[in-house]
Amino acid sequence: MSKSGQNVPVVPPPPPLVKVPLLIKYAGVPPRQWKQGRGYSIPEIKAVGLTVDQARRLGIYVDERRDTCYEHNIKALREWLEKVKRGEIRPPPPTLPKVIVVKPQRRRVFRGLTSAGKRMRGLRSVKLRETHRYKWKRKQKERMLKKRHEAARAKGGH
Repeated sequence: MSKSGQNVPVVPPPPPLVKVPLLIKYAGVPPRQWKQGRGYSIPEIKAVGLTVDQARRLGIYVDERRDTCYEHNIKALREWLEKVKRGEIRPPPPTLPKVIVVKPQRRRVFRGLTSAGKRMRGLRSVKLRETHRYKWKRKQKERMLKKRHEAARAKGGH
């Protein structure tokens, strides 16, 4: 193969393997011991001698939530990096962390974004405008003081 980059194939890094969690539904015996993970953990990437930024530039997915460090993942990643350094394969394009797009709030009354919605949710006179804990606390107090219809509802009716 030519090392100029023309005929060199783009090969993604091997998928990381992580242990299957023991769930109650498995009754202590999981269906298999290993599954494909979301990405390599930070300790695994540091064991190979890379930083998180360098790994992402090489097209390696990084799972920042996982703390485990498995030897077979380190070995597989080290072998893949050796092939990249020798020029046998090319890494894929850089992987960036997933960006979660937050939908903008729609203007609805029941969310308490208008004065009518705030009045309906009981948030008019409170400083914490976007909270419903205030309302729950107030309802509980009404039940204790047996005010309005809440007292009858809490006791199961008359």
